[in-house]
Amino acid sequence: MTSAPKAGIVVVGSLNADLTIYCDRLPQPGETVHGNGFAVNPGGKSANQAVAASKLGGRVTLIGAVGDDSNGIMLLDSTANAGVDVSRVRRSDVATGVAVISVDASGENSIIISAGANGTLKPSDVTPDAFQDAAVVCLCLEVGIDTVMAAAQAGHDAGATVLLNLSPYAEVPERLAGLSDVLLVNAHEASLFLGAQADVPDAGASVEAWEPVRSQFADRGLPRVLVTLGAQGSVVLDSLARGAEDQITRIAPTRVSAVDTTGAGDAFTGAVAARLAAGESLAGAASFASVAAALAATKKGTQAAYPTIADVEQLRDA
Repeated sequence: MTSAPKAGIVVVGSLNADLTIYCDRLPQPGETVHGNGFAVNPGGKSANQAVAASKLGGRVTLIGAVGDDSNGIMLLDSTANAGVDVSRVRRSDVATGVAVISVDASGENSIIISAGANGTLKPSDVTPDAFQDAAVVCLCLEVGIDTVMAAAQAGHDAGATVLLNLSPYAEVPERLAGLSDVLLVNAHEASLFLGAQADVPDAGASVEAWEPVRSQFADRGLPRVLVTLGAQGSVVLDSLARGAEDQITRIAPTRVSAVDTTGAGDAFTGAVAARLAAGESLAGAASFASVAAALAATKKGTQAAYPTIADVEQLRDA
């Protein structure tokens, strides 16, 4: 008798309290502007991705650390209420991480993060038993690189698809790149990763213009890459696709009236993880994620703004 395929998602990384102020425009250096609203919400890239994946049908376990404070309680409640298993989120004697966010009238944002308890997450927190049923392991760089590496190795050893969101951008060891099955970057991060020889096309470029980028990523040991282009959609670079015509796929943007783009990238990442765990192709997962991320931008905040499967399907069918 064959065993059922693995379907779990393990997200390893950060949980932050988002301190968000809304304003007509973002201040210039040295300038003070008036705000017109303030909120404290649950956030952190990994917590956001876990909530997004869970609300979109994934069975998600989150590994991280929060402080023994009210922000930590808020984050544990928010993720657990979204259906995420938080039994592996450790309580630390260091204060919960925070992100200070400014959002302008068009929904664009600027963010400063302070790691707090996230900085205490160690490789020893990443135990192999957490990955036994993992189909996808979702990682970002808001915690220490040694911990990210340990999680990538555990996911690889478990036979899971390791999805690395290269954000916030940092140089990654060659070994981590080699353990990553899917790399998710925006256009700026793609340029930084590939270096001076890269010529990442602009959002309006043809599919053919992306061929050198696909080849450069493949030469760096990353045959499957998602490049997000903000309001212009995304590009799937899949060097493992059988036909050359399937190796580069443009994903059209989903047009919405954006209110707050904070966390939309995390919604995209979580949606990709959920669909990959469900057995969908990389291009199919990116198409689904485009709609999920767009819907997330239509409301203020992050986790509370994330859509369900029904929300996504309703917009796709419209």
